[in-house]
Amino acid sequence: MSGVRLLVGTKKGAFILTSDARREKWDITGPHFAGWEIYHLKGSAADPDRIFASQCSGWFGQMIQRSQDGGRTWEPVGNKFTYDGVPGTHQWYDGTQHPWEFKRVWHVEPSLTDPETVYAGVEDAALFRSKDGGQSWQEFPGLRAAKGHLWQPGAGGMGLHTIVQDPGNSDRLYVAISAAGVFRTDDGGQSWQPKSHGLKSKYELPDPEADVGHCVHRIAIHRSRPNVLFMQKHWDVLRSDNAGDSWQKISGNLPSDFGFPIAVHAHEPETIYVVPIKSDSEHYPPDGKLRVYRSRVGGNEWEALTHGLPQSDCYVNVLRGAMSVDSLDSCGIYFGTTGGQVYGSFDSGDTWTPIVRDFPAVLSVEAQTLP
Repeated sequence: MSGVRLLVGTKKGAFILTSDARREKWDITGPHFAGWEIYHLKGSAADPDRIFASQCSGWFGQMIQRSQDGGRTWEPVGNKFTYDGVPGTHQWYDGTQHPWEFKRVWHVEPSLTDPETVYAGVEDAALFRSKDGGQSWQEFPGLRAAKGHLWQPGAGGMGLHTIVQDPGNSDRLYVAISAAGVFRTDDGGQSWQPKSHGLKSKYELPDPEADVGHCVHRIAIHRSRPNVLFMQKHWDVLRSDNAGDSWQKISGNLPSDFGFPIAVHAHEPETIYVVPIKSDSEHYPPDGKLRVYRSRVGGNEWEALTHGLPQSDCYVNVLRGAMSVDSLDSCGIYFGTTGGQVYGSFDSGDTWTPIVRDFPAVLSVEAQTLP
């Protein structure tokens, strides 16, 4: 492996950080699309130099950008996201019904095997796929058929923000929606089932064990064990050992089990990382101390990782898409903050280094390990 490329989406543009395998010095380019919110950038596993970016502006709307050369140059591609058929309605914040409206793309997920195929998770929550490199998009309406009329926005909107592909089964996908829950397809996206057994939302739902309506913040998977999933929920950190059919709480000794991102070590499938946040109303680290927590046993037993991170007067947040890992021999862990810092650890979390300190608020971080 020759190095790492970090794709960083911020409130005011995209940045690309590149380093060799030693990860001591970083070349930074950007901002690309200066002044625009970049919700997410991600490169293709099948063609690492093909990168997709979701570019959004309250003035000019939504645009999908594509690079064919690792982010040096970009071109706009298709941006027509039309719901299939008559979309109908979903629940609004006050419980009334509200029409489905396309607003933006929260997440782009290139296929693991085909550089021409890419998925998009949008607000209002739906899943789209392109088979021609982003030029045209088709919805999977079967997802909204899974009780979509009962889905309701979270505080930031009703976005499909997580798309996870099963590396051993191309017909199986997982998505997470705020605030609807986690859903799985086993037939390539034609039909979907809520996978919420074991989720409890006593503060958010009249029925705390309802099959839809849970505010799932992020899910993660390890390529070697595709039936094992980890979840950071609005409250609770959980795991599933049966492809989402049931979930068990693994929050253990965390100082708070509220948070947004969750990530799995590239080579240790039982090593997971979260960033506890004080509460759903106070989006900053407990006690003003920025701490990543690591479990080496798949949950319940957690250790605080603090070396190199500010341990006083720190009141940033780490959003759901802002943590990623590389797959170098010594696994790198990366995360960005709403204060504009991007931190990296090149020893599985034992020590941390600020790669940059003064970006705009970071919305997403994706690590590419380059050949």
